[in-house]
Amino acid sequence: MVSLSDGEWKIMNRLWEQESTITELKNMLYEETGWDKHIIITMLSRMEKKDAIAHRDGGRAKVFYPLVSREEVSMQETRGFLQKVYRGSLGMMVNAMVEDQALSEEDIQELYDILGQAKAQRDKEF
Repeated sequence: MVSLSDGEWKIMNRLWEQESTITELKNMLYEETGWDKHIIITMLSRMEKKDAIAHRDGGRAKVFYPLVSREEVSMQETRGFLQKVYRGSLGMMVNAMVEDQALSEEDIQELYDILGQAKAQRDKEF
């Protein structure tokens, strides 16, 4: 299971878009983060140890690429968040958002659509 810090998510989002060198990552992320080359190198090293990314020699510079998909990591992170904050209860999370009035009409319709698809899929399996 790969768990990413906020900073590692920034790098992974770039690598999911395109394989990149250290310099390319620094240039893409500098305005948003202020990170220099050394911070990028440290983070890439940590991410390689987690088996989230790997690199290959690309001429003069290493080219980094993801070993895990966005969907795979997102699902792991979502399950972890749900377990940590809401003891694994999706209902508790949605209820908290309803009580906080955090759901727009569009959000509510999207939830209805998702639940309808889930029910149809479940009915098809049984």
